[in-house]
Amino acid sequence: MYADENVIRIKHDVLKEVAKLAFAGELEAKRDYIALELIPGPTPRFRCCIYKEREIIRQRVRLAEGKAPGPVDDGNVIQVLSSACEDCPISSYTVTENCQNCLGKACINACKFNAIEAGRHRSHIDPSKCKECGKCAQACPYNAIAHLKRPCKHSCPVDAITYNELGLSVIDKDKCIRCGNCIHRCPFGAISSKTFIVNVIEALKSGKKVYAMAAPASEGQFGKDITTASWKKAMIEVGFTDFYDVGLGGDMTAAYEAEEWAEAYQEGKKKVTSCCPAFVNLVRLHYPELAECISTTVSPMCAVSRLIKAKEPDAVTVFIGPCIAKKSEVVDQKIEGNADYVLTYSEIRAIMKAKGVSLQPCENTDQTASTYGKRFANSGGVTAAVLQSLKETNTDIDANVYKANGVKECRKALLLLKAARLPEDFIEGMVCEGGCVGGPSAYNDALSSKKDRDALIAQADNRGIHDNLSHYDMNNISMHRD
Repeated sequence: MYADENVIRIKHDVLKEVAKLAFAGELEAKRDYIALELIPGPTPRFRCCIYKEREIIRQRVRLAEGKAPGPVDDGNVIQVLSSACEDCPISSYTVTENCQNCLGKACINACKFNAIEAGRHRSHIDPSKCKECGKCAQACPYNAIAHLKRPCKHSCPVDAITYNELGLSVIDKDKCIRCGNCIHRCPFGAISSKTFIVNVIEALKSGKKVYAMAAPASEGQFGKDITTASWKKAMIEVGFTDFYDVGLGGDMTAAYEAEEWAEAYQEGKKKVTSCCPAFVNLVRLHYPELAECISTTVSPMCAVSRLIKAKEPDAVTVFIGPCIAKKSEVVDQKIEGNADYVLTYSEIRAIMKAKGVSLQPCENTDQTASTYGKRFANSGGVTAAVLQSLKETNTDIDANVYKANGVKECRKALLLLKAARLPEDFIEGMVCEGGCVGGPSAYNDALSSKKDRDALIAQADNRGIHDNLSHYDMNNISMHRD
């Protein structure tokens, strides 16, 4: 992750203050004071003036409340904070001091848009005319023209980010796959996502039965001493009715997806997984002709939510994990029985801090998922679980799977499938490299998390997927998208 520590601190401070006021029932009356408390002045800390700093805080408060930062809301869970984005350089191509102000003027001759003019000491590029074609940089014999790539635009895997006439970044909702890659790449903290913090707190205060569900990627994120039992204890202290390890949902999804794969294999059809919502968005928005190939089996998050709601129809279910796109699965995909709200690790930690609760080391006793379900968060984990389920049910198919690790691999696999040149039978798509453990809102780096996760998973019971599911009543639960 490239986000600066100062950006993360400001974000977390805002989330914590919003959570504290929401619990106290004072958010409506005191939200406008948050900016004054966090930026007391009179000297600015990061920007040109305290007024811009405070405006950025106000926009962050709106995001924390689940609103767009400005008056216009396009419905996307990922939003640009205009006041923060203003500080980013506008010009994509810049003439550096290497310019010799040569007689040939190859840069000027190469530009078809009259965007370059000669200066006293060096050429000058007019950003209002520049179309970012790069011809000037290619033509310069001194390599004096640098391509200044905005981190947000450069990091977007689907070219969903452009600039408006003011030089502010604009996210195209119809292209954005909600992967969240841009959020932690912006050094100005100008891109963030709406949160469900206030919704969750209101649900906790309402007296309803509210269940926390932590992603399989949670194990190892906070160290090898923080177990699923640690999470359960902390969530109950916060006020949740109970806690579920979504690794159980991994078992549920694997069992039903195995049936779907077996049927598709016999019919000669190819399928792609539906567990990663960013991957599903990628298929639907950029390869719509392949939408029918998406597995109809619901994600582990939805599976556990349906399991809970089968017993408690009025229950509120809250998913916790490192994924921004999970918010999109709730908001955009609107799958019946899915989680009601999604929180990232930073958002649940803000709620915990507001209540004075922290994750504490606990013995690894809360084992509700098989080791295969727990490894769903790793690239290749879905494939391993589905193949294991096929093995346990003695389903004899020689399935070959393309395990697409990261968005580049995902796009490559989908292009092959689109061209009818994919040799494999199925595609496991994980937009984040390494799988969910490499998600944009991960607390720890992927390597450290994997090491600690492996240590925790090694302590789990080595039971099969179907042995584990035999402890649960699955009769009234639909595992398919409606």
